Amino acid sequence: MTDKVYLDLREQLDQYAGGFPSTESGVEMEILERLFSPEEAEMYLGLSVMLETPDTVAERLGREPDEVAALLERMTDKGLIYRIKKGDTLKYGAVPFVPGSYDFQVKDMDTELAELCDRYFEEALGKQAIAPHPPLRPVPVNKSINYKWPVAPYDDVKAIIGSKDKISVARCICRVRQGLLDKACQKPVEVCFQFGSNAQYYVDKGMARFITHEDAFGILDRCEEAGLVPQPVIGEDSGALCNCCGDCCEILTSIKMDPKPAERVFSNYYAVVDPDACAACETCVDRCQMEAIKPGANDVAEVDRDRCIGCGLCVTTCPNQAVSLQLKAEPERREPPATTRQFFMQLASVRGKSLVPLAVMRKSVT
Repeated sequence: MTDKVYLDLREQLDQYAGGFPSTESGVEMEILERLFSPEEAEMYLGLSVMLETPDTVAERLGREPDEVAALLERMTDKGLIYRIKKGDTLKYGAVPFVPGSYDFQVKDMDTELAELCDRYFEEALGKQAIAPHPPLRPVPVNKSINYKWPVAPYDDVKAIIGSKDKISVARCICRVRQGLLDKACQKPVEVCFQFGSNAQYYVDKGMARFITHEDAFGILDRCEEAGLVPQPVIGEDSGALCNCCGDCCEILTSIKMDPKPAERVFSNYYAVVDPDACAACETCVDRCQMEAIKPGANDVAEVDRDRCIGCGLCVTTCPNQAVSLQLKAEPERREPPATTRQFFMQLASVRGKSLVPLAVMRKSVT
């Protein structure tokens, strides 16, 4: 029988981001019991997504500071929580499962955990992660943007990377997981960027390596050639940027299941085809990760706007330059929140959830 602490932990994780839904099979409990010891689960329940020092956490929980500090550091090493380091000060906070502790398993993922996660995404999490909006947003491949329009910095992938003073790159957790299950695509694996304190955290944990801007731009070019969609975590000042495929990556595969992916994403562009220039080569059909482009009359490519997420992968390889990105009409455009935390707060509100730890909420009631 599952300990109550794990039932409470599942409920707490379900408060954040795309949630942590229950299943009939109980596979989510197997994941939690694999990742967290009962003591670690209990500590997670007392943490906030707001970063705090061990002394602050200890005072709130009525525990010894040294004991709390050691436990928080152990949980950091296991990728269960997030830590930020500023000088000699360490602060810790709770994170969602996706994006969060699942991503932090990139160094320690093995076949057993990969199989559990695969079952969980299939049974529940993949369906819930797209509702109402996923935590990543597609931005146009840089070469595909038509600069006759003013391009917001948060919609320009090279501007996003160019604005960062500290960059690291890690392997894609989704392709690592699928590789352990012999289901991975052949696209590049070391393609996930982290910025600022997030980059420092990944490097400190041995999950990533620091790179220069020039290195990052080179990786971006290889990702574009391979047909990967650049997706920063939602927020104008994003702390991470993934390069995703529709075969392995959970966010894109989840969006792909929806009949109208365009309604699920923060995207300000859509693809259009010039029928007179289209040679019916179907290169764009093969490149599209959302299956938004299909041959139409006379085999001329046609774009389904309900499925197009505006990434521009179809634009960069069209031999006749028949495909272009169109800026959406102003009423359809959407600006991401200023910070990722603001997005998570908005998402929690829409889902009827709260970012306040359940232990704190229950204590205030009693």
